[in-house]
Amino acid sequence: MKKAVSIFSISYVIYLLFIGFYFFIGARSGIPSSVKGSPADPSYFMNAHQLAESSQINPWRHFISFASIPLEWAIYFFVLLSGFSRWLRNLAEHLSRFFIVQMFICFLALTLVSAIIFLPIDFVSYQISLAYGISVQPLSDWLKDQAISIGVDGLIGFISMTAVFFFIRRSPRHWWFPVWLLSVPFIIFMMYVQPVVIDPLYNHFQSLQDGTLKREILNMAAQAGIPANNVYQVDMSTQTHAMNAYVNGIGSHLRIVLWDTTIQQLTHQQVLFIMAHEMGHYVMHHIVWGTFAALAALFIGLFLTAKLLLWSAQKWGARLNLQHPGDLAALPLVLLIFALLSFAGEPAQNAVSRHFERQADNYAIQMTQNRQSGITAFQRLSAASLGEINPPTLVKWIQYDHPPMMERIQFLEKVKLKK
Repeated sequence: MKKAVSIFSISYVIYLLFIGFYFFIGARSGIPSSVKGSPADPSYFMNAHQLAESSQINPWRHFISFASIPLEWAIYFFVLLSGFSRWLRNLAEHLSRFFIVQMFICFLALTLVSAIIFLPIDFVSYQISLAYGISVQPLSDWLKDQAISIGVDGLIGFISMTAVFFFIRRSPRHWWFPVWLLSVPFIIFMMYVQPVVIDPLYNHFQSLQDGTLKREILNMAAQAGIPANNVYQVDMSTQTHAMNAYVNGIGSHLRIVLWDTTIQQLTHQQVLFIMAHEMGHYVMHHIVWGTFAALAALFIGLFLTAKLLLWSAQKWGARLNLQHPGDLAALPLVLLIFALLSFAGEPAQNAVSRHFERQADNYAIQMTQNRQSGITAFQRLSAASLGEINPPTLVKWIQYDHPPMMERIQFLEKVKLKK
């Protein structure tokens, strides 16, 4: 155990030094000379103060984000290696003979351990956002949202892991397939309830107060064939100066949503362009295709998890005191495998998402026929969040599910409008 801690500590320090050098020195964002003086040049739409703050905050954003990635893996690894997971299993079995209660005890403990470790990191990110005027959320509200996130994510995780271990105990080799079959209705159910059950836990939603803008958006929705009879605004101005809009949900729970910051900071024409983009996702069935892609990725991920779990249990089961692959002491091992596979799949997932976003941008500009409103909307979105218009390549491919703003603005400049 001591040797493992030493190896991890040394490796982690080297990793931090590497990403620190990369983000603060080696990969400072910039723009090609061909972009300078164009609408995609941040000096064209950001003042000197915003440019300075953007160059300061974004390396910290990337550093904190990348520094956090190995910590999740380390938590599961050391909980497993230290024997804490065995202790939790024994405690759970002592307190109850019911499997679901035992799983609840073990999963709750792991959730709390992760929350305690990540809370200071999340707090630093929150403080940085406050310092640069992006967040305006009071600490009490931020803590409330953190607690809600832990509760919601924990409940979803608990249900998922209960199903996983239920089937592992019955078929250690083939459990992944029935779990995947169950995931199909579960994912669809979550898409259905999120707009009306989960999202309102964080913010207040109401019908869009600007009647003229509301009619214009609903007319666009009707033109796009979207079955919407209302547009919602959400009170994000209590938390941030950043802007956003989205269309989510399915069936009767479909919602068109605007952050109130978007309404306050953009013109009507700019808002309509943003909404046309979001409607493009619906019209081109990106939600459906994204769901299919997620289910396909989950199919592969569960299959690989089953293989890796069985191999790990056979190779190290005795050393880790695992009685079988479905032993609750193996819970952190399953979570570790999931986390590693999820990280490995992020570049492909983000590439698909960026493709969808480019298609939605094209849909928006063809629908609105308003190149200038699209460009200025993107410029204001970047300025409000102190966004990095041309992020380092590593960040783009691992973490960006949207094309960098420089590419989006350049696309709008050059795309040919179809009458």
